[in-house]
Amino acid sequence: MSIRFSSAATARQAFLPSSLTLTGNHRLLGWLMAAGLALSSPPALAGESPAGSVVTADERGASLTHIDLGNGTASRHAIGIAPHNVQISDSGRYLMAVGEPAADDHGHGHDGGHAHGDAPGKLKLYPSHDPSGAPLASIDVGSHPSHVVSDLEGRFAFVTNAGDNSVSVVDLEAKESVATIATGEYPHGLRLSPDGQELYVANVLDGSVSIIDVEAREEVARLPVGQAPVQVGFTPDGTRVFVSLRDENRVAVIDTNRREVVERIEVGRLPIQVHATPDGRYMLVANEGTEDEPDNRVSVIALDSLAVVATHEVGAGAHGVSVDDSGRFAFVTSLYDDSLSVIDLEAGAVISRHDTGQGPNGVTWVNH
Repeated sequence: MSIRFSSAATARQAFLPSSLTLTGNHRLLGWLMAAGLALSSPPALAGESPAGSVVTADERGASLTHIDLGNGTASRHAIGIAPHNVQISDSGRYLMAVGEPAADDHGHGHDGGHAHGDAPGKLKLYPSHDPSGAPLASIDVGSHPSHVVSDLEGRFAFVTNAGDNSVSVVDLEAKESVATIATGEYPHGLRLSPDGQELYVANVLDGSVSIIDVEAREEVARLPVGQAPVQVGFTPDGTRVFVSLRDENRVAVIDTNRREVVERIEVGRLPIQVHATPDGRYMLVANEGTEDEPDNRVSVIALDSLAVVATHEVGAGAHGVSVDDSGRFAFVTSLYDDSLSVIDLEAGAVISRHDTGQGPNGVTWVNH
């Protein structure tokens, strides 16, 4: 079973900013998007453009796309694997990309992306501000790697291996895998707790979340959460974890002190990635839908009320989510129209769209 939905649509779907009333710059932006025109730079909203850059993991295209948010320029680089996820290490030193070996020149592989066979997955390390050159390291991990995070010091990385029901522990200084931790069935998304002590891992096929003690490097609990959990997201204070339940069109809320689900919230169709804003106000949920019936909505859940307080429309197949340090700007990949949308959460509008490589899954914001 694959939950990645990594095929990209051949035609783009037009979309409008999420505000109901379009005036001025927003009306112009909506017209451009409806016409299917790619934006080469953010719209002219003075003083309201995000800083830094974003990098998308283009799984179907076996590439990374680097987008400079200041001037809107993008560059794309083939990396030899079909990356499902990309993440900056907590030290800010490395850009980490994980995936399976890309198809060879003879066309072996799934839709031009995943390779067949028993070849191990790879974690590739790049300088955080320059993913364009040769990787600093290419490290073997397990089968069908999905997501990667680092510890708070940026010394170790943790990679979910969906094909092995495990998490690989990678020493980023020695640049080698040093341990393997057993999880539930088909581990996919994972996140580190704000205090750095625990990893929460979404296990798609057994409907559970594994809790891993980082220091002991072992699973200490496994919580039933619902149907097809895909990704987890901590609140900044670490007291709650939100889990996307793909096959329920809901998000489960775990109380981390009690280690139990305390709430379930209805969102869009087939929710995938979830990400909290660092100011503790919102949890963002990307709703992907299917390739035949894509969803294009990002649900915004207020953390104080646990209610969906806004919905933003992006490209078809909303998948990956990242947020800048200010908590104002969110970055969402759209799997079925090969794009990245920038949402101004304060203005309540999509303010720009950028082309990516084929099948963008994960995304990470990079502070300059």
